[in-house]
Amino acid sequence: MNKTAFWKTDWFLGLVVAVVLLFATNSYLIQSIERGAYDLGVRLSDRTPSDRVAVIAIDDQSIANIGRWPWSRDVHAQMVELLAGAGAKVVGYASFFFEPQVDAGLAYVHRMIDLYQELPEAVQEDMAEFAGVLAEAEDALNSDRKLAAAVAAAGNVALPMLFQLGEPRGNPDRPLPEFVMRNQVTQVVDRTGANLYPIPTVAAAIPLEEIAAHSAAIGHLNAAPDVDGSTRTEPLIVRYYDQYYPSFSMQLAARSLNLSAEDIEIFLAEGVRLGRLSIGTDPQLQMYTYFYQDRDGRPPFQVDSFYDVITGRIPAEKYRDKVVLIGATAAGVGTYQVTPVSPAMPPVVTLAHSVSSVLQEHFFVAPTWGLWVELGVFLLVALYLILLLPRLRAGMAAVLTALLLSGLLAAHFALMTTQLMWIQLMAAVTLLVVGHLALVTKRFIVTERAKQQSDVDSAESNRMLGLAFQGQGQLDMAFDKFRKCPPDNQLMDNLYNLALDFERKRQFNKAQAVYEHMAAFNPKFRDLEQKLNRAKQMSETVMLGSGGSRTNASTLVLDNAQVEKPMLGRYQVEKELGKGAMGVVYLGKDPKIGRIVAIKTMALSQEFDADELEDVKERFFREAETAGRLNHPNIVTIYDAGEEHDLAYIAMEFLKGRDLVPHTKPASLLPLPKVISLVERVAEALGYAHRQNVVHRDIKPANIMWDPDADTLKVTDFGIARITDSSKTKTGMVLGTPSYMSPEQLAGRKIDGQSDIFSLGVTLYQLCSGGLPFSGDSMTQLMFKIANEAPVDILSINPALPGCLVDIIKRALAKDVAERYTTAEEMAQALRNCAAAFGTVDVAL
Repeated sequence: MNKTAFWKTDWFLGLVVAVVLLFATNSYLIQSIERGAYDLGVRLSDRTPSDRVAVIAIDDQSIANIGRWPWSRDVHAQMVELLAGAGAKVVGYASFFFEPQVDAGLAYVHRMIDLYQELPEAVQEDMAEFAGVLAEAEDALNSDRKLAAAVAAAGNVALPMLFQLGEPRGNPDRPLPEFVMRNQVTQVVDRTGANLYPIPTVAAAIPLEEIAAHSAAIGHLNAAPDVDGSTRTEPLIVRYYDQYYPSFSMQLAARSLNLSAEDIEIFLAEGVRLGRLSIGTDPQLQMYTYFYQDRDGRPPFQVDSFYDVITGRIPAEKYRDKVVLIGATAAGVGTYQVTPVSPAMPPVVTLAHSVSSVLQEHFFVAPTWGLWVELGVFLLVALYLILLLPRLRAGMAAVLTALLLSGLLAAHFALMTTQLMWIQLMAAVTLLVVGHLALVTKRFIVTERAKQQSDVDSAESNRMLGLAFQGQGQLDMAFDKFRKCPPDNQLMDNLYNLALDFERKRQFNKAQAVYEHMAAFNPKFRDLEQKLNRAKQMSETVMLGSGGSRTNASTLVLDNAQVEKPMLGRYQVEKELGKGAMGVVYLGKDPKIGRIVAIKTMALSQEFDADELEDVKERFFREAETAGRLNHPNIVTIYDAGEEHDLAYIAMEFLKGRDLVPHTKPASLLPLPKVISLVERVAEALGYAHRQNVVHRDIKPANIMWDPDADTLKVTDFGIARITDSSKTKTGMVLGTPSYMSPEQLAGRKIDGQSDIFSLGVTLYQLCSGGLPFSGDSMTQLMFKIANEAPVDILSINPALPGCLVDIIKRALAKDVAERYTTAEEMAQALRNCAAAFGTVDVAL
């Protein structure tokens, strides 16, 4: 074989690819693939978390009710005392108490005490009572002392510390305090002789001695994110000069087992033993934390609000014999962490995963012998590319490569999900894919010139066949043949005539395809631009049935063309979902991003007179824009609004489930706790909207969507009621739902959020009883009762209702706005309080 042929061989290309990727194994790209495969393996695995771990969150609700962070340490002392009294096994306070808290008043008290002590003894004796007052004031204002006393009394509070990472160059400036040093691990075993040690540190930030000296344990809370910023491991042990300190999670696990740092045993480069628990780690004693998955839509660890616990809404007895972790989840307090199962996990929740990993012995391991397995698999793939793949035909090569790829991926994920073992096989996977593509590409390049020559030779044959098919009326086959020909001016003439034939058959979508094929070669050919625009309009435009009849106003058809899926704006209409008073609701799809939407249409030109149409359109888009700015989990999301052929539409979030109308019937009423839960969420949504100066105007069961499977609720049709206010039916009756309207709304007065509260009160009344508070034989009678008469006593319909719920309904239905709830949030709070009062806390909240 000559030298030129040697460089062109397939096996030599396979060898080059293998060598290049061998040296690139530790590159950022390959390691990124490894980390991505690791994260996917974590998400695919399934283990049950420890039921002994609970989280109390310093969340937005708590800060909103207790006050701006950081709180006075009196609050933390109160929580410690509450949990200690409830019998919590261990309390891990994942907040740092590094600096003393000195209130402004305490500083002045200290100054007065100093001045008092400088007075002569005779004067001090005369001012003994004053000295006593000073002592009482100092004790009342010294919140650190209160927290220290609470920690000392509890005897089960663990606190975190932080180390500054770095390799020591000498000895520390001073030894750590005794209350810290008693937490060091002294049992250290080196069975490998590899001289591998935990992560080194050079300095420590420790808790305030007054508090920490009484703590049950102290552990470090240092994170060890990867180069991509994601947290996958936790350093169970760090080295501070010649001392070893355990992590916060290790200390919490130890205390929960009635163990201490003295019971922790370190095996350098291998792992850590806690009592009878053995935790495998990497050579630096970092544990690959197991991150648990959500189950049935619920998080693996129950996260309760600090405010709910300290106020008694969640009984402290719930935490008896549990490891209770207290930390921040509120926005702006602390930094969220990226983990394999979440792009934004609060550190206290990450800590919960770590503690459970230790207690359950759930963690991933990368065995030392795994390196040899990885190298062996890489070598086998290289041999396949060099020796076997060049000898195979393309089809067989593709099948065999696919089988090998599937086997490698299956092995990776099977080891992770069943054995919690991480063997890094992505370098071999990358070699297999890149090597196969390289060989296939080389073969393609080598044969491309011959193929191009063959195409040129057959171009004239394809052109002649195309003309023959066109002459026989087989236009699709003619286009197929023309597309196989290289474009030139002669072919453009042929294609132009073919497109005209498609237009004569009114197959505008196919004519459009021909024109687009031509435009790719020469968009200035003849009148191609005009022809293409016309074909697009005829093939894609959604046309409304003409005439003034409301019957056809919602029919979507193509203008004498083949039936295609019609478009509204940029949305493809899939099917009709239902009809309303103003138009039709369709299921739609945004073809560019694949988003499924609900499209609510309103035939404005047929609902309003010409002299008011422009004003209504302006109001429609203004109200749609206002509703689109609302961003709340219980308000349907508005994506877009537009108009085509006088058909206005709003594209919104497609919701599962149904509205609450079926549950207003006496035989189909929901359980009372569920009713309170749903209405409370509607009230919260209305409160948010009212704060944005948006009034719904048409709250009723039909505008509340609920998915019972996921227990998700959405309020719909924000802004639509305002559009329909001035719309008249053929009989002149105002559109809307008078049974749910407030007295001021029926009177035509200016309304605000309290009108929505009245409508919500009617809805709550109906969901609780199956009847309406006001009814009449005519519209006039109904409006008179709403404006002047008291509602039907709901206890006469459902005597089992609790008194607090009856009071809520009565206040919401007050005719005088001054007697109603001032805000929807106030009504929501009343519902929560009522739920708690008769034992539906868990359901209602």
